[in-house]
Amino acid sequence: MQKENKDVEVLVSNLIDLLSKGNAHVTLDEALQDIPYDLLGKKPNGLPYSIWQLAQHIRIAQEDILNFSKDPSYKSPPWPEGYWPKETLPDTASQWTTCVQQIMDDREAFINLLKNAGEEIYKPFVNANGQTLLREALVLADHNSYHTAEIILLRRLLNNWK
Repeated sequence: MQKENKDVEVLVSNLIDLLSKGNAHVTLDEALQDIPYDLLGKKPNGLPYSIWQLAQHIRIAQEDILNFSKDPSYKSPPWPEGYWPKETLPDTASQWTTCVQQIMDDREAFINLLKNAGEEIYKPFVNANGQTLLREALVLADHNSYHTAEIILLRRLLNNWK
């Protein structure tokens, strides 16, 4: 029993690092820092999404994964329209700040689920088709990493990256 607990602890620790640290790449937190408000709605070179739309998509998808992982009665938004905002720019700088803060808060809430799961990390959810908390952690990390790269690319095209 002790070895199993240690294995889960190591796994959870690595998942937390995957979700919150850059490891081999830039973190989502870094990608979202210090973006001038007027650049949030720009779509350079005919690209389909603005930084605002990508950040909102990350927020919505992450909130969906969090709620799906903790509430058996949760219903996801319709795909794809429920996951992508139509507006290219937030109405206010405050709306941007709220979006970024919610991303951070929901990620922390998901990490807390991982920390408290123990062996349940492997147990399929009752409301799902075999999904587990482990799988959802990997999906979340993969999803956020993919869109983090897109945000960095947009920032480079807008001459707003190091």
